Amino acid sequence: MKPWERFGSLKERGEWVELRFMAEAAGRLFAVCKPWGDCRAYDVGIEHGSNFLRVQVKSATCRKGCGYWCGFTPHWGKKQDYSLKQIDLFAAYVIPVDVWYLIPASVMLGARRRKGTMLYPVVLPVRKNSFRYECYREAWRMLTKSRSELARYGR
Repeated sequence: MKPWERFGSLKERGEWVELRFMAEAAGRLFAVCKPWGDCRAYDVGIEHGSNFLRVQVKSATCRKGCGYWCGFTPHWGKKQDYSLKQIDLFAAYVIPVDVWYLIPASVMLGARRRKGTMLYPVVLPVRKNSFRYECYREAWRMLTKSRSELARYGR
């Protein structure tokens, strides 16, 4: 059994992934904030200088062909979808290969709302347009951007 399969629920696995993200960000000397409870759309706050970014953390374990499917929708029990007024950045963790993608929320929630996407941390995709998220692989520099800078990525 793989370590991430030992969790009793997806919520427990999600909490573990959030902790992994916070540890990675803190190890890169970012100030990490965790909102109390589950009432916010974002999972983690990141302070960098005068910036405060709201990060929603996601994970993927399901390999499909050459990639891993990662969903960018709220938990099935939530009634509202994410909005750019609530989230600045998605942090997607591909658990089996220990790879992070830091994707501006404007890319996923912009004019063409994406409910999810394939990520290719192991084998590059055959179709060229599938490379669009590889520029966000291990893109920890995104945590240094302002909200307005991140919002421009989706245009």
